[in-house]
Amino acid sequence: MADVFDPEQRSAVMRAVKSRDTKPELKVRKAAHALGLRFRLQRADLPGKPDLVFPSRGVALFVHGCFWHGHACARGARMPATNTAYWRAKIARNAARDASASAALKAMGWRPVVIWECETRDSEALTRIIARRIRTLRPRPAFLRRRSRG
Repeated sequence: MADVFDPEQRSAVMRAVKSRDTKPELKVRKAAHALGLRFRLQRADLPGKPDLVFPSRGVALFVHGCFWHGHACARGARMPATNTAYWRAKIARNAARDASASAALKAMGWRPVVIWECETRDSEALTRIIARRIRTLRPRPAFLRRRSRG
């Protein structure tokens, strides 16, 4: 089946897909801030450009969309009925890029953490997830924080 949009319309639709300040990312920021956690946004100097960075804890947090990054939940497991080969390849490339960024961050001394879009639906559960995955991690020693900054 052919695409329902012509190439210009499809391009406009894809341009509208945001990479930052998404609803799930804003929910994560709000919950992290309410827990007393302070962070930096979109550190372009780190592999994968994490959505939130907690420098004192050495945590690079990514808020992944379930569909775009191939999560195993119901939303992430569904596949469009048309152009399936393209979407499988695209999601596989995204997952490979995520794994590469995670490995590079670990090599630099950072701890990558992923929060999935489906985990942001319930605010109370999200707060517990953030507390468990980030707040419980002890801060890194100062000499490691300085080394991994640049």
